[in-house]
Amino acid sequence: MYYILYRNGTEVAMFEDKTKVLLIIPQGVLDQARGFAGEATSRLKGPVSLQMVLRALIDEGLKRDGDRAVLANIDGQVQAVRQIRRRAAREGSGTTAQRTRPSGMRRTRSRRTR
Repeated sequence: MYYILYRNGTEVAMFEDKTKVLLIIPQGVLDQARGFAGEATSRLKGPVSLQMVLRALIDEGLKRDGDRAVLANIDGQVQAVRQIRRRAAREGSGTTAQRTRPSGMRRTRSRRTR
């Protein structure tokens, strides 16, 4: 749901229930969205942010419930994640004690004294 604010006699819609999300997307997709924001700014003769574009794309994409292109995209992402996890499982088959930290140092068990 959203509510209406009045600013200089015009109505402005704002969201009632907001949440923050970390969105990791390829650089090419981000560049396309920025281009779209620039196009929208020209056509609408007012500032359009990248956040507005991403929100609109997500909202419109969700309205296309069961759309083959959307489902194909999701399926491609699912397959990529599975492949990455399989590869990581094969390469990292050592025990936890044998794995190293990103710094290259081996893990050591802490010795607590009482």
